[in-house]
Amino acid sequence: MISKFEGIIITETPYGDNSKIINVLTKEKGLIGIMCHNAKSLKNPIRSKTMKFTYAYFHVKYSEKKLSTLLDVDLINNLSNIKEDIELISYMSYITDLTYQVIKQNNDKEIYNIFINTVLKLNEKQNPLILTNILELKYLDFLGVGLNLDSCIKCGNKTKIVTLDPDEGGFICQDCYTNEKIISPKAIKLIRMYYLIDISSISDIKITKEIANEINYFLDKYYDRYTGLYLKSKEFLRKINSLA
Repeated sequence: MISKFEGIIITETPYGDNSKIINVLTKEKGLIGIMCHNAKSLKNPIRSKTMKFTYAYFHVKYSEKKLSTLLDVDLINNLSNIKEDIELISYMSYITDLTYQVIKQNNDKEIYNIFINTVLKLNEKQNPLILTNILELKYLDFLGVGLNLDSCIKCGNKTKIVTLDPDEGGFICQDCYTNEKIISPKAIKLIRMYYLIDISSISDIKITKEIANEINYFLDKYYDRYTGLYLKSKEFLRKINSLA
């Protein structure tokens, strides 16, 4: 069956001398594997269109249970701003690797929408740390480790919240507080906003560097504590951020 899918290449693997297999996260079918015959040949015009991060319409001979076969590719957006900026490439690599791990655990179609909207905003040069944190926060539900943002994780109290603790996994109220790291009220409010915001509607979010780093610190700790995901691209991103 000949099919056309909107999607983005998230991995590519050499196959034989001149071919490759690409994993494409698609809007219609989630993650699909596609065989690209002779795609590594220098004379093949499809070569440049089967590289990682290609966002396009993929025309394929579709097979649900086996590898599909690539017929043609129509680019939607070449994501040139990302590809020309080492910092943005680093963020793109991380969110792509993270998305691949998430989609392997939960093939929900909403994951595509979250990911592609984040990529497009990244290409518009919106704040990459904020965009990444929004995506990370939204992915927690798909990983089965969503945050409790309604009440104290220990007693259920919805008032007198003093912090948000990554080890406990939610809010801590004044009565239950011991010696947890204090997350500022501004950061707590923004974490709620991150969770609810429609990424496609973002035009410009202005947050101080201190608050942005505070939110990022919390999410880093939470991911380390609850997801079991350890990605090399994340470690590289941490090094870049430490130098900024």
